[in-house]
Amino acid sequence: MKQNVILELSNDDLLERLEEEEKQLNKLKLNHAVSPLENPNKIVDYRRTVARLKTEIRKRQLDEKL
Repeated sequence: MKQNVILELSNDDLLERLEEEEKQLNKLKLNHAVSPLENPNKIVDYRRTVARLKTEIRKRQLDEKL
């Protein structure tokens, strides 16, 4: 997920999307532990997306406080 797409999401959508992405990341990690994935870079992509979402959520929280 690109940063410009994340910026367009509302706060509720961000939280919802974060939950979905974290579930998918955990599922991929589990599947990879059992049998190697065809493309293990998917794990990296999901991890980065989760980090982007968390960063944007935190940024918005800090902006509300100011």
